[in-house]
Amino acid sequence: MRSFKIVVTGPFSAGKTTFIKSISEIAIVSTERAISDSTRRVKAETTVAMDFGRITISKDIVLYLFGTPGQERFDFMWQILSEGMLGYILMLDASRPETFPEGRRILEFFSTLSDAPFVVGATRMPDGDQQATIERIRKELNIDGDVQVIPCNALEKEDVKKVLLGLLYDILKTLDK
Repeated sequence: MRSFKIVVTGPFSAGKTTFIKSISEIAIVSTERAISDSTRRVKAETTVAMDFGRITISKDIVLYLFGTPGQERFDFMWQILSEGMLGYILMLDASRPETFPEGRRILEFFSTLSDAPFVVGATRMPDGDQQATIERIRKELNIDGDVQVIPCNALEKEDVKKVLLGLLYDILKTLDK
């Protein structure tokens, strides 16, 4: 049995907790708390430490999912949660381009911690030209064409599975080298 530690990170309200809840085969461990600052207008609760879930991919592979807090005031948890990760997912709300600079800052921070592979899970893709949105995300995050940007409805298990499998294939390629 091979186990893989995957970190799910991204800006505030990008869909990290929902992503993990949608796929986890166990009840997730969550540290959601009521929001007490001005971000309360966006949503009622936020992750303050981490979310944890697990998914068995096959009889040989288990993924352990660790979700980071999205609010900058809890970013000290990013380094703690990233220890031992084999890859990570940057969740990004494609309908809120004002959060893209925060996504870039998160990617830059994670790149100082590890050279582990990552993918971008783009939630809430606007109607219309998805490829144009993906290219805008690439440009804003300053990532090259080798990094997968995968449209994802974090509520849909099949979409979440696509993102996880995309990352898993990248991890396995890295481990094979």
